[in-house]
Amino acid sequence: MRSTYRLQFHRGFTFEAALGLATYLRQLGVSHVYSSPILAARAGSLHGYDVISYDEINPELGGADDFRAMAEAFRREGIGIILDIVPNHVAVGGDDNAMWLDLLKHGRGSRYATWFDVDFDERDPVLAGRIHVPFLGEPFNDALGQGKLTLIEDPARQGYALRYGEHLLPLRVEDDGEIQLAGQAAYREPDRLRALIERQHYHLDYWRNASDRLNWRRFFEITQLAGIRIEEPNAFEAAHHLAFAFYEEGLIDGLRIDHVDGLADPASYCAKLRARLDGLSPKRPGWAMPGPAWLIVEKILAPGESLPAGWGVDGTTGYDFMDQVDAVLHDGGSEPILATFWSELSGRPAAFVDEEQSARREVLEHGFEGQLEYVVDRLVALAVKAGRDVDIPRGAMRRATAALVCNMHSYRTYLTGAGGIEEPGPFFQAALETARAHPQAEHLALDFISAAMIGSEPGLPADLRSSAVRRFNQLTSPLAARSVEDTAFYRYGRLLSRNDVGFDAARLSLPVAEFHELMRERAAVQPRSMLALATHDHKRGADVRARLAVISEDAPRWRETVEGWFAQNEAIRPDELDRGDEYQFYQMLVGSWPLDGSALSGKFADRLSAWWVKALREAKLKTGWVSPNESYEQAAEQFLRAALDPSPSAAFLQSVEHYVGTIAPAAALGGIVQLILQCTVPGVPDTYQGTEFWDLSMVDPDNRRPVDFTIRQQALASGAEECELRRNWHDGRIKQQVLHRLLQARRERPDLFVGATYRPLSVTGVRQDDVVAFLRETQDTALLVVAPLRCAAMVTAELTLSAAWWQDTRIELPTIGAEWTPIIGAAVSGDALAPGGPSGDFPCRVAIAQR
Repeated sequence: MRSTYRLQFHRGFTFEAALGLATYLRQLGVSHVYSSPILAARAGSLHGYDVISYDEINPELGGADDFRAMAEAFRREGIGIILDIVPNHVAVGGDDNAMWLDLLKHGRGSRYATWFDVDFDERDPVLAGRIHVPFLGEPFNDALGQGKLTLIEDPARQGYALRYGEHLLPLRVEDDGEIQLAGQAAYREPDRLRALIERQHYHLDYWRNASDRLNWRRFFEITQLAGIRIEEPNAFEAAHHLAFAFYEEGLIDGLRIDHVDGLADPASYCAKLRARLDGLSPKRPGWAMPGPAWLIVEKILAPGESLPAGWGVDGTTGYDFMDQVDAVLHDGGSEPILATFWSELSGRPAAFVDEEQSARREVLEHGFEGQLEYVVDRLVALAVKAGRDVDIPRGAMRRATAALVCNMHSYRTYLTGAGGIEEPGPFFQAALETARAHPQAEHLALDFISAAMIGSEPGLPADLRSSAVRRFNQLTSPLAARSVEDTAFYRYGRLLSRNDVGFDAARLSLPVAEFHELMRERAAVQPRSMLALATHDHKRGADVRARLAVISEDAPRWRETVEGWFAQNEAIRPDELDRGDEYQFYQMLVGSWPLDGSALSGKFADRLSAWWVKALREAKLKTGWVSPNESYEQAAEQFLRAALDPSPSAAFLQSVEHYVGTIAPAAALGGIVQLILQCTVPGVPDTYQGTEFWDLSMVDPDNRRPVDFTIRQQALASGAEECELRRNWHDGRIKQQVLHRLLQARRERPDLFVGATYRPLSVTGVRQDDVVAFLRETQDTALLVVAPLRCAAMVTAELTLSAAWWQDTRIELPTIGAEWTPIIGAAVSGDALAPGGPSGDFPCRVAIAQR
């Protein structure tokens, strides 16, 4: 594994379309295509995570034959495939998932009843033994009275079904005879139809009741995605059989596991998956990449959290690295200024931790009330078994559970409840201590929950305890995602570059020394983990973040500039527009301002508008997805369009363009620095489709726009000189060329980049804290990397750096006994490097020496 290139497949970009990229990707230096999910998904899916069948390759992408043809074309160019798979959930509702429809028809008797995570033993007597189906757009009685539920024949299941809009709702086999005898027309009478519906294996309900009543696990708060119990052997085999077949045939070389923390037991799942892949490795063709398979998991690591040992995986999908390399670009000294400015403008907390806690409590109450009650049900049942229910009433148990889950700052524990005393880990212990410290803490309940979770409470039934532990973990995981990344990140506007998937938003900056320690740990523990800068889920492209990071280098100037914009836009600002929302708009305007002169085009305004509506709804302060505030959204739209209209806003737009122009060269250099680090620190770099050019994208679906591969192929083939690329850096070709050179180096010496040691170099002088310098070493080869940080004040229009910035900076080089061959930047020689050479030199250095 040397490098990956992520491709997002959908009906507008098929296997056949990707087949034509094989030569380009090989020339770029890519070793593997990293494919989005390819199983049959919802019609028109732009991402593939809404799987509807485990038995078919998505026909919209070209089906199995086209996939094989694409894989063969890639193989001829020496490129393998890493496949993204989705074990946690499938798409439900509608009429296209046969597994879901079978469950509705047969209930507990369905062959899939144990696959879906349904709690048939529901505390609600209305749902006992039935499946909650909250897909109605109005209350049930209204839908019935308005004739929106109609009885139809269901030939696919040889019976009858209800049709409600796009939803098919199969009826029990037991009702076929009555329907045939009475005739379908008889069920146009509401009372008769009601009686029929109430006999089914499901309970139809208004969609707004899902959070309170739902008796099956879903993906986050998305009722159209139902959790799968992948720990069930039959479900495991069904979900993976095509991936296993493709791996055995040599069509793929590894897997990416989506949302591993949603599973009941990630450790057991990963171990089982690794064992199956290892068993298939000897059966692979001789031309296939030798085993073991590359196996990575989508896992959000909390600050200070490591991927658990023993999972048998190569690492994560790289959100952790994305956070680290982004943070090291920022100037931590500006944090007080930026935080205070944000709080003064918005009236919201200056510290992210306060925003996070507020969001956790709110999202738990409004989005996961039902799931919380499931956890409490099991804990209360355990208390009854232990004879502790007299001392711990249900209300106390509920309050204690809510306090615990709201203070869990990792996604989950990895307790299983399988027997014996388990180590809960530092994050559970910290949550427990925080909950206990509250003046109104439920100490008896907290103590019991802790004992039940870790297994120190004697006499508890193993099955009930494991169920409680599983439900607890499968609550904290989606709660963390929805409350932090999808709520607090949209509420907290200190500097938006630090609010992205997997980021530690509480922390503005990362010292170089700490960055080095993290990379040394990466070399020792996860040298084959993925390194990402952009993903299909990011909230801002890598180069948007790099541009916003420059703001941290001169926060007083930024504050003065923004205050001027507020004043300039007084006349066009609707009274109801929140100043915090306006401030976030200014940040995104600056961060994503196009480099090609298209800022005043309608397309850019449309993109910004789509971002802003999504951001406002995710924040859930003035509007939201459940109850959109059209008046507020229209006010924001009115302001955006006026602000981007040269007629009323010429002075404002000139000011924005001027400000962006002053920071854009430094931002571009920062973007290249993070690219160099991505390609040289321990791990496997991934290039998200199209981001070999500047990535000024916004949150999805903006980051999934079509990519112009023709212009990228032409740019790579042009062979332009570095001086020309630096003069014309706005077009993005220089970024592609840097990536190309580094990937070529990785191709020539893969062991130097994945298996080599990581050694920080000593930097002295005035810039010792603003330079990343290190060696990657094997027994016979060394790689030198030097990159400046936080140097905006002296970056030139051609991406060079004034010698005055470096001053007396000196980097000590070890004795190599060989000459350095430059890959990026000027030549290196001697036992020390004084980077402050001619101002026309590119300020980064990457060089290889062969001993």
